[in-house]
Order: sequence, then structure tokens, then C-alpha cells
Amino acid sequence: MIIGVPKEIKTHEYRVSVVPAGVEELARRGHRVLVETQAGVGSGMHDAEYREAGASIVDAREEVYGQADMIVKVKEPLPEEWPLMREGQVMFTYLHLAADRELTEGVLKTGSVGIAYETITDSQGRLPLLTPMSEVAGRMSIQEGAKYLERPMMGRGILLGGIPGVTPAEVLILGGGVVGTNAAKMAAGLGARVFILDVSLDRLRYLNDVMPANVDTVYSNLTRIRERLATADLVIGAVLIPGARCPVLVPRDYLPLMKPGAVIVDVGVDQGGCVETIRPTTHAEPTYIVEGVVHYGVANMPGAVGRTSTFGLTNATLPYLLSLADQGYKKACQEDPGLAEGVNCEFGKLTNQAVADSFGMSYEPSSVAAR
Repeated sequence: MIIGVPKEIKTHEYRVSVVPAGVEELARRGHRVLVETQAGVGSGMHDAEYREAGASIVDAREEVYGQADMIVKVKEPLPEEWPLMREGQVMFTYLHLAADRELTEGVLKTGSVGIAYETITDSQGRLPLLTPMSEVAGRMSIQEGAKYLERPMMGRGILLGGIPGVTPAEVLILGGGVVGTNAAKMAAGLGARVFILDVSLDRLRYLNDVMPANVDTVYSNLTRIRERLATADLVIGAVLIPGARCPVLVPRDYLPLMKPGAVIVDVGVDQGGCVETIRPTTHAEPTYIVEGVVHYGVANMPGAVGRTSTFGLTNATLPYLLSLADQGYKKACQEDPGLAEGVNCEFGKLTNQAVADSFGMSYEPSSVAAR
């Protein structure tokens, strides 16, 4: 199989989808890998390393798309990439279709086979390709939130952990999954007072057992959310429904409850976010203010720490990539039902029920779906 690795073109996206070690493994199995020049430079990996591992370095992404049977990316294909995609070509990446109808329709028109990292499941129903980036994003959410609480950044001018004699900041985390857990660890480690809200009592019991004393667990409902918003300095949106748009937990009319200069970091913005007023931003212009509250909506947060994120992501994706390359997507998905869950679109058909429901579009099971 010919595997294509284009350079990411999303603003300030520094990750790359395959590291040289992955290229070596693919080449060892007889596959040809085309890597666009400079694709790995943002993560500190240069063309010479890819060439030494067995890749062919090409100058233009048009050549990568034109020859490859499967394109491997990190982020969703942008509009300028859609004309390069073709019917039957496999696109293996984070697709995040549920938050963007234009993206969904654009990818469907290409007739490509979209396999989304974020909806692949393992034998225990977990999301193995979302987990490493959720770990990064959860930790970064506190790092970024602490920065934007600074007064020059239009925040409240609060040090997250306080100092002796001065109370620390209060951090509200909506969701106790991977993102929320990692955010809580970071915030607690810096000395903040942390509240995690979730609707799963089992998860809250687990978190209550493993978290330090400055982390409180609270069962989530609208009353508790309103109460905690009124006292929070930093709010982390850490809600995910696999493949679907995030539910809105913080409507616009809750913002006046919050303190002026409080900060919201919604990690789920690429799935629509759980804050009604959140919208995708970039690392170049990461924040904006609504009702006196600083909103941080960078949709590719882990891209800022490209080297860490690239190694974390490719550690998880490589086994699936090898399976797809060795067997072709149909056989690989038939042998691994969890991988088949990743098929979001196929030959112009929308094959993910949650995405279809998000937009009121028609759904058809994929050719590899369990019958």
C-alpha cells in the first residue's frame, strides 16, 4: 500500500501523523510511504530522518494525495485539501465531523473513506486514540488557564495556587473523564481548589479515592453548575460524547453569574464544546471575551507541544495504521469491530449515527459494520 503523510496546514499545528520509527516499520512490511517535505519539522523530525527510515520525500501535498491509497493526518482535512481527496481513498485522522456540517458535507463529496481516531474503541469500549491527546489537552488546559488568569491577558490577576495568606484560585472542571482527570491533577498540584462535576457516581467515587484533599467531587446538574460558576476563577470544559456534539452545560445566560475576568477553557471545542459561547480559535489568536469572561477555544491545543503530542499520538495510532496498511481497511475493520467504529463516512455515505443525528442527515451503516 502507498501511505501518504502530508504536512499539517491548520494554523500553528506542529504535530505530524507518523514518526520515522513508524515509517521504518511500514517500509519493513513492504509498504511505500510518501512524506511531504518538512512534515515533521514542527515536532523536531527532519526529512533526512524520514529518508533514512525508508520514506520518499515529496515536495508538494498534491503529490502525496495524488499517489497515496491512504492519507494519515493529525487534524481534519481543511477545505483546500478536499479537492485533493478522491473516491475510495482512506483518510485516517481526527475528523471531528459532528461539530462542523460544512466539513462533513465537504468530506462526503470526496467519496473518501473517513476513519476517525476519536470514534475507534478498544475491547473495553474506551477511546484509545483519543486518550493520549486528551491527556495532553487536560494538562494544557490548566497551563493555559493559569496564563490567561493573568491581568495582562485580561484575566482576574490571580495566581492559580495562591501564596501563604492569600487564597488560591478555584477551578471548576465539567467532566471527570481523561481530560478532566488530567486537568484536576495539574490544578491540584499547583495548589488550586478544584471541583470536578460528573454525572457518573462510579466515576466520582473513583476520583474521590485517588485525588488529593484539595479536589472535591460533585454530582453534576444545572443547580450545581450554576453554584460553582459563581465562585469559579477558571472553568474547564471536559465533556465528550464519542462522535457526537457536546451537550451545552453552560448556556450564555449563565455567564453573568461568573466573576469578571474569569477564564473558560473548553477542551471539547472541536466537538462543539459544552459552553454555548465557545467557538474555535487558534494559537495565534486564542482568546476573546464575552460578558466579561475570557474564552479560550483553541481547537488543536496539543499542537502547541508538537513533539510530546506527536510521540503520544503515534504510539497509539501505529498498531491501527499497520493493520490498515497490511490488510486494507475492509478486512482490518471486519477483524476489529473497534476499528470499524472509526468509519465515519464511506463512498459519500455518512456511516456514523451520532454525526448524522447532529445534523439531521441520513445515516447508512458502513460496509464493515456488524450486521
